[in-house]
Amino acid sequence: MSELSKHFALVLRRQRLRADLSQEELAFLGGMHKTAVSHLERGDRLPLLDSIVRLAGGLEIEPSEMLDGIRYRPGGFKPGRYEVTDEPDAEVQHK
Repeated sequence: MSELSKHFALVLRRQRLRADLSQEELAFLGGMHKTAVSHLERGDRLPLLDSIVRLAGGLEIEPSEMLDGIRYRPGGFKPGRYEVTDEPDAEVQHK
């Protein structure tokens, strides 16, 4: 699990719990399969752009909120890198 997928997973879980939705409910609202939401929330996969937009729609938030704290730093002549600049709330209750 990369730092990027781990961070996205935490943001997704935090937003889902704030919306008081189960993974299955969010999947239904976002037009996705519940296992896709589960994989994303565990950090097993990185989302495609359409998944970010669908999840945000199901959560009734802006898609940009799903990327809070994720930045890309170009490296010039060296490879760039992703940075996680804001750790989401770690303490969330399981639903």
